[in-house]
Amino acid sequence: MNDVDARMDRLRRAARYRYQQLVDSEIERGSLDPDEVREERRLLKAADVAAHARAQIEEAERRGVFEGNPYHGKPLPGNDGQHDPDWWIRSKIEREDIRGIAPPALALRTEDAELDDALDALSTEADVRDVLVDFNARVKEARRQLLGGPPVVTPLRDVDGELVAWHARREARLASAAAAAAALTAASDDRRRRWWRRRH
Repeated sequence: MNDVDARMDRLRRAARYRYQQLVDSEIERGSLDPDEVREERRLLKAADVAAHARAQIEEAERRGVFEGNPYHGKPLPGNDGQHDPDWWIRSKIEREDIRGIAPPALALRTEDAELDDALDALSTEADVRDVLVDFNARVKEARRQLLGGPPVVTPLRDVDGELVAWHARREARLASAAAAAAALTAASDDRRRRWWRRRH
């Protein structure tokens, strides 16, 4: 800050002090409403903070602090205009694929999205039933909000319906594998026949 700026800053502070003294004396005489004065001071303070922030940003731009920043002058990604108090933790968890330490609501939401694939990796109906019963129990426990955190919106899974869906997906996978094996065998037989015809 050069000498002229420092002098202007001192003059501004002195003027602000004299103004506040004048306002305080008017409040004591009863000619000003204290609530209106408080609101005006709050607005002035907010304006000062905004002006200070703008000045800091402009100074940083002059020094080149923002050069190379891919978001400089652009809206932040994932900002859809709706207020989400947990945006930062949700983006951190997704970006770094963190598991096991997330709040139950977020961990259950992630697990719910991946549950069908996890069930498809199991080979017996009893194992599928155990996983679903355990999942539902954890959802119910998290809904009680004993540990706090964001609300749990993950739905319970219908165990019998999920078993029917698991069997259907399993049958479809087995049929697809059988068709692929049959096609592979047919192609192999066809190559063998062509080879045999060429030799004879």
